[in-house]
Amino acid sequence: MPTYEAMASHLETERLILRPWAESDAAEFCALLSERGKGTPPVERIRTSIAEFLAATETTGIALLPVQRRDEGDFIGYCGLIIGRSTLEEPEIAYELFQRAHGRGYATEAARAVLEAAAATGRERLWSTVGTWNTPSLRVLEKLGFDRDHVSMEDNGEVAWLTRSLP
Repeated sequence: MPTYEAMASHLETERLILRPWAESDAAEFCALLSERGKGTPPVERIRTSIAEFLAATETTGIALLPVQRRDEGDFIGYCGLIIGRSTLEEPEIAYELFQRAHGRGYATEAARAVLEAAAATGRERLWSTVGTWNTPSLRVLEKLGFDRDHVSMEDNGEVAWLTRSLP
């Protein structure tokens, strides 16, 4: 099994900062998750999730990072690498932003920074899985050079599996 460098836990772009999680992110993270339309998770459960993200990063060397706008300093979502439906050797890129932040190129900008960070770890390929109904997310992945590999059917509908070689 190849060894990989740890992913950088602090990334900056022209407009964004991706950084490690803090307990103070819990309320905003709850608000983001509530936009999924399945209720608002309890803040205590989200604090536990944040602690689990930080512990997982220590173990795996990959990270899912909060995204904040540089000038405004506000939390607008997350972006990073997860094992998800894939593997540590070929992790998934994941991102989710508040609806108020959609349509401004933030997801593409954050994901591009994560792609560079993933390449710097020595990995050769990333995956992404996204519902086939999620046209905006599929567009982001297309801009980043991801190609469809296959489609699977899951409980919540069709899921597109996309892949991208690094760097």
